[in-house]
Order: sequence, then structure tokens, then C-alpha cells
Amino acid sequence: MSATTLNIIKMVDMLPESEQHFAEEFIKRLVLAWDPDFTKVTPEEAAQIDAAEKSGYVFEEDIDWDNLSKYAE
Repeated sequence: MSATTLNIIKMVDMLPESEQHFAEEFIKRLVLAWDPDFTKVTPEEAAQIDAAEKSGYVFEEDIDWDNLSKYAE
């Protein structure tokens, strides 16, 4: 987590609960304005996605559970 994010969390935590709710809703609106479909990723997320794609991970729906022997090396 970045230093900026940690500072934001600390500041929001100092607010009364009602103002924390307002801050949460405001941040949601900022994120939706920046990425209405939640399709953009941060550089850190992009690196995690890249690592996952290179890991050999297979989606469960892509596995032929009735013929697992074809996956044996």
C-alpha cells in the first residue's frame, strides 16, 4: 500500500463515523468517475495480473474434470 493511501486511511479514521461514511461514498464516486466499469488497474495490480498469467494458473471452468489424465506430464 502506498504512503498516500496510508495517509488517507489515517485521516479518514480520525473523522466521526458519519463523516467516514461520507468520505467512503466520495471515494467510491471518484473511483467510478475514473473507471466506471472497474476495468483499469494500478501498476501494482498490473504486475500481479502479469505474474498470475505467467504462473500457469488454469481457470476451473477450463479443466475437463472427466479426463484429468490428459493433464499429466
